[in-house]
Formats: sequence, structure tokens, C-alpha cells
Amino acid sequence: MENISAHRFSDGKPNLRRYQQARWDEPLIFELSQAGERAILVPELEPGIAAATAQALDRLPSGMRRAKAPALPELSQNRVLRHYLRLSQENLGADLNVDVGQGTCTMKYNPKINEQLARDARMSELHPLQHESTVQGILQVMHQMEQVICEVSGMDAVSLQPRSGSQAIYANIAMMRAWFESRGEAGELSPGRSQDNSTPSGGLAQSDSSGGSKVCRDEIITTIFSHPSDAACAKVLGYKVVTLYPDADGYPDLAAMQAAVGPRTAALIITNPEDTGIFNPRIAEFVAAAHAVGALACYDQANANGLLGITRAREAGFDLCHFNLHKTFATPHACGGPAVGACAVTAALAPFLPRPRIVKDGAQYRIDQGEAQSIGKVAAFMGTASVVLRAYAWVMNLGAEGLREVAEVAVLNNNYMMSRLLQIPGLSAPYAAGKRRIEQVRYSWAQLSEETGVGSGDIGLRAADYGTHYWTSHHPYVVPEPATIEPTEAYSRADLDEFVQIMARVADEARTDPALVLGAPHNCPTTRVKDEYLEDPRLWAITRRAWQRKLAEHGAKA
Repeated sequence: MENISAHRFSDGKPNLRRYQQARWDEPLIFELSQAGERAILVPELEPGIAAATAQALDRLPSGMRRAKAPALPELSQNRVLRHYLRLSQENLGADLNVDVGQGTCTMKYNPKINEQLARDARMSELHPLQHESTVQGILQVMHQMEQVICEVSGMDAVSLQPRSGSQAIYANIAMMRAWFESRGEAGELSPGRSQDNSTPSGGLAQSDSSGGSKVCRDEIITTIFSHPSDAACAKVLGYKVVTLYPDADGYPDLAAMQAAVGPRTAALIITNPEDTGIFNPRIAEFVAAAHAVGALACYDQANANGLLGITRAREAGFDLCHFNLHKTFATPHACGGPAVGACAVTAALAPFLPRPRIVKDGAQYRIDQGEAQSIGKVAAFMGTASVVLRAYAWVMNLGAEGLREVAEVAVLNNNYMMSRLLQIPGLSAPYAAGKRRIEQVRYSWAQLSEETGVGSGDIGLRAADYGTHYWTSHHPYVVPEPATIEPTEAYSRADLDEFVQIMARVADEARTDPALVLGAPHNCPTTRVKDEYLEDPRLWAITRRAWQRKLAEHGAKA
């Protein structure tokens, strides 16, 4: 009898999987459309509803009414299923592969029981315009999740309204701007404007005796290894961005920070650990330097997966922070949204939180329109309730001790993987030589690239041939030929060993057959994207109609 498992092991150790991804050459769903086919039969409109809504279209401006029905695809149910199942087979994802290469996006495993909860009709059929008396359950969940974030951060008040990490960063900066506007320090003070001389924890901003301010705080300080959204959101809100670079050991340069702060500084916004995985042990001194000149300190905690239950923003002196529930708290990232970014602030900044807010009034929960100083809405309604439910279920299942164990296992997994990966010739971990990292590492393939001509992007494409995902880095590429690997707590030692084995195999291929790696992927349905398509806006097509129009413009074959 043939041993069908024999090929999987050599000398008692598992070999890499034989991987070949499905390639269906699947048409666009519009191309599959056949007039008259139906996947479901939509019920006829009930007479009472038809009568009540007969004049509804008359209320719409003529320019908003369709001249004809939308050209939706018409397919039978089995053909719809085949189409989307085939497309799913042409994807990689966390449910299919060891997905430790997602870097700072932390797209870790999302427990399926939480997905079932979010899809339960008692959740999925809620409507945001229902009377609050009919949605007490989800209001309680959201309110209690706010309290969890308060406990994890040490802050006093939370808003779950932002629908992404970047939107939470934007909201935090908007709150800081509103804070300084209330003190007359955001720019030119309007005549007769009242002053608020309260100060957040550690803040030392002062107004002059005439009731106006001599200070215009228009600068925000961040670091090169903090998330790019920190600088981008500050820029969008009109701030000048001052970027600190690391010292020789990879830590943010405290001397540079102390030299950069001044009367124009509005805030320090910093990710810690930064995207190198290096934790800044002098973070309290950075916060103190900001507070010494009257500025605020904002903590980007998107990399908090290795800190839960171990460190808190409050103890480092921060005035506000944010978490990504779609990262640290194991909810879907949803291709960039809708997700949830949780803004947490001290009591002094609480009046500026987005509104409305959920408050507990006796045994009931209600939606309160909030303070007059609020920055207002940053997202529709209360945010993404189903994501909050998933995160709440995850937290309640783990408890306080479980959350700390999440952090401890994430750190253990990361440092175990680092010890294994650094045995691969040509791979290094720049900065903090000999030091441990927190929940991720930004590696460099610079040596391998110099010796073989194979870069980090090439390695990532070849890794897909082994059925795994790999991430390089966000820009700028301060670390040459970067690879950001973040295993989280969700993976076993066997999973980590498999990923390391793939990296070692690809590095060996780069030395023995570089053309093989440079031509990858070979076992996947996709091919390399030509740079000219990304760099020439004339070739971009976001929709099918735009694609067809571009084909006609360029005389290409459909």
C-alpha cells in the first residue's frame, strides 16, 4: 500500500507543502450575465406599502432620479455561487494560510463564534434609526466596551465612533486642535472669545494676562517609524509636521525631541513600540518634554498587541490615545473598513470627544448629543456596531488575565520567530543589536539583495507560491529591502516553523536560481503588476465602466 503521507516528512521533520493555487480565468460577473436568469425571486410589493410610497420619488430632485434601471447582472443561483467560490479560491487569507507577514495591520485570527454573533439576526437586523429603548442590548455592549478601553489604556473616556485607525488619529488631532482653540492657542484669537484655562494631565499651556494668547501652536512632532497616518492626518488638519529620526540604536532620539519642542508645538504623536518592534523605554521623558512646553501627547497604539495588561498610556503620561479594534481586538480588518478606531482621552479632553455618546442613566442606556465643545460626528450614527460586538465578545471570553496572556504569547512568538529567521543568511534586523522586540520586527534583506539581485518584493511574490502572505513595509523605506513580520498570539510553534522554512527556502532559491524568484509567482492565478500601470494615472481603472472606456481610448482589445 502506498504511504501517501511519506512525502510530507524527511528525517522526521515536515517538508513544505506542495502548493498549487486554483486558476479559473473567471470572467467579470457582468460578462456572465444572461437576460432573464434569477438567483432569487423578489416578493411582489404589498399594496399597502405601494400606496404609502407611491409619491416617494416625487420628493427627489429630477437630477437624482435614474433615467433607466441599473444594468445589474442576471445570473442563476448556482452560477452566482460558482463565480464567487472560484474567486475565493484565487485568494490568500488568514483562514487559508499562515498569515504572519501582514505586518502592522495585525490581521490575526478572528474567532468564528464572534462572526456568528455579529450575523445573528438580533444584531444584523438592527437599524441605527430605531428608538434607543429598542436597542438597549447593543448600547450596553458599546458602553461596556468603552469601559474596557478605559481600563486597558488608563484613560477616562472613550469614543468608538471612528471607523478606522486613521480616522481615530484624525479625530484625536481634531480634539487637540479644538482644545487649543478653546485656549486661544490654535492661531489668531477671535475678539471676545472665552478662554478655558483647564489643563490636561501634565499639560502646561498658558494664556497671557489680557485673555488672549501669544502662542500659535501649529506644529506636531512624530517619528519616522510611527505610522504614516500620524503625520498624514496632522497635515490634513493644517499642521506642520516635524519628524524625528532614530539614534544609532534605533530608538527615537530624545535630544532631537527636546530640541524640536517649543511654543509652536501642539503635540507629540508617537507609535510605541514603533513599526520596527522596538519599544522606547524613555517614552515618559518624551511625553514630559512635550508637556514642558504646554503641548499634548498622543499615543498611537495600533501596535498594542504585545502590551495588553502590561503597560498603559496613562502611566506614561499621555493625554489621549487610540486602539484599532480591527487589529488588537481580533475583529475583521474589512479591507480597510468599516472597522473601529477607539479614541481614549483624559477627563480634561473628554468634552471634545466626537458626539453623540452613549451614557448610562440608571438602569437604561441612552444616546446623548454630548458637549458643546465636541468636535462633532466623525462617522455616521455611532460607528460600526457589529465590529464592537465582535471585540466585546473576544474580551469577555478572555478576561483580564487572558488579555495579558495574548500580549505575552505575541511577544514570545515574535522573539522565537526572530531567533529562527536571523539564522537565514542575508537577513538582518537593523537597530537595537542583540535586543528583544515586542510584537513585530522590521527585517532587512539588503545583504541578500546585494549578493543576488533579489529584493524583498521579489521574496514576497515567491512566498505566495508556497501559499503564504508576506509584507514589506509602508513607505518610506528607511530600512532597506524591508520585511515586516508580526506573528501575533494566534499561531502555534508549528505554524511559525513552517513560515520560517518558507523564508529559508526562498532565500536559498535566490542564491541558486535567482531567475526563479525574479519571475514569481508561478503557482498563483495572478502575475506581477507592471510598474507603469501603477505610475500612470491614464491606465488606472477603478470600475468596469472605466476599464471599458480606457480600452476604447487606447484601442486595446477587450
